[in-house]
Amino acid sequence: MDFTWSAEQDAYRMQVRNWLEENRPRSLGPRGEDPDASGDEENWQRLKTWHKKLYAAGWAGLTWPKEYGGRGATFIEQLIFNQELGRLNLPMGCNVLGVIMSGPALMQWGTDEQKKRYLQPILAGDEIWCEGMSEPGAGSDLASIQCRAELKGDEFIVNGQKVWTTTAHRSHFCQLFVRTDPEAPKHKGMSALIVDMHSPGVTVRPLKQITGESEFNEIFFEDARVPKENLLGPINMGWQVLVATLMHERFGIGETLGGTEQVLQQLVQIARAAQVNGRPAIEDKDIRQQIAQFAIETTAKKYNGLRSLSKRLKGQQPGPEASISKLLSTDLGQRMTKFVTRLLGGYAMLERRSPFAPDGDWMRRILASESMTIAGGTSPVQKNMIGERILQLPKG
Repeated sequence: MDFTWSAEQDAYRMQVRNWLEENRPRSLGPRGEDPDASGDEENWQRLKTWHKKLYAAGWAGLTWPKEYGGRGATFIEQLIFNQELGRLNLPMGCNVLGVIMSGPALMQWGTDEQKKRYLQPILAGDEIWCEGMSEPGAGSDLASIQCRAELKGDEFIVNGQKVWTTTAHRSHFCQLFVRTDPEAPKHKGMSALIVDMHSPGVTVRPLKQITGESEFNEIFFEDARVPKENLLGPINMGWQVLVATLMHERFGIGETLGGTEQVLQQLVQIARAAQVNGRPAIEDKDIRQQIAQFAIETTAKKYNGLRSLSKRLKGQQPGPEASISKLLSTDLGQRMTKFVTRLLGGYAMLERRSPFAPDGDWMRRILASESMTIAGGTSPVQKNMIGERILQLPKG
């Protein structure tokens, strides 16, 4: 495979770079945090404004078909855009799950009416989406979900609970996975529904996280009514819809949200500025060795990610190889983020107070790094999928 960029791709990269540098919001962090904002609502509004700006310029959903509001770009162009977005440490927008999960799932499984109704508002950031997957008794084992939907006439009656639902308190719709046939084997009695989050019987309760944020939520359904036409995919085939949705998420986490290259650059910069035993940390042989190891793993992750990219370029959907990228990205990102404590010492505990990394926000990032090893399926689940579906190892 030729990894060199063509002249056209280099020109496109400069177009992306120039636009981002001219239009980026100066105080918006990689996940939408604004250090100058007084509260969460102001942060959210600024993130929505950034999403709208990306959409208006045609940068949101680059690979989405033009009929749904996208640009119909290649995955190579999306990759270049993601690299430049990461270089400036900028977020994708306010509707990340809608763009990388719900939207692609709708394109794959939705009816023509559903695609026409929902896709363009997702991309524009007009309607925010969340994913109703995990439950208190079904976290890693999503096939064990118990939230039920009973079809009565032209409506599903939904009862149950979901948890760890990202951005549910901001969302207009939920891609909800429910049990529609409690007598069937657990992988065969599930269905996917499109649920209006403002429907009677739907209650959202934000969860305070260790970072102080409330990104995750509980959702309670009490006789919530969902029109039959909001069934996504065939009834009782929700497991197939769920797996496809998760593959899109893992591809997104591994290749779009990983950010390990940017973290590596930050570690090198800090190591040059920080002092260890009276010398620059970069001169310590153990620190140099660890950073070199991170660089090796970051490079390996990049080239492995090209396997998923090659599959997408051939018009195929993400497969189990996306689990490799997701596992590598989240595990490596977590180890690299925690390594900063060796470089900064006690300064890593102080938000934006280190003289060597004043804008690092490292304490929050260290605390938040654990969540990405859970999102999209825990790391042990990814290892099982890699072993069974790629390495063809027998089940233990």
